Amino acid sequence: MDACEISVRLTPRASANQVTGEREGTVLVRVTAPPVDGAANRALCRLIARRARVGIRSVTIVRGEGSREKLLRVQGIDAKTLRAALGLDRPT
Repeated sequence: MDACEISVRLTPRASANQVTGEREGTVLVRVTAPPVDGAANRALCRLIARRARVGIRSVTIVRGEGSREKLLRVQGIDAKTLRAALGLDRPT
C-alpha cells in the first residue's frame, strides 16, 4: 500500500479551512478550529483526508502534535497524487 509523508505548517483560527500553498517544501494549511484540545489537529487531518480522498484514519501526525510545524503520514496515496490533490502541482 502506498504511503507518503508531508511537512505542514498549520495556522489555526483562520477564516476558512484551506491549503494555501507551499513554502520551502512545507505545505501551508489554515483551519478554522482553535488550537485547543487537539481541535486544530483533527481539522487538519479531516481536511487532508478529504482532499486526498482517503479515510480520516489514513492521516496521522507523526511529529509536531503540539506545534505549528507538523509531519503527516498519509496512507493509501503516493506523494505525486497527494500533491496534485492538495493543489500543489499547478503549472505556473
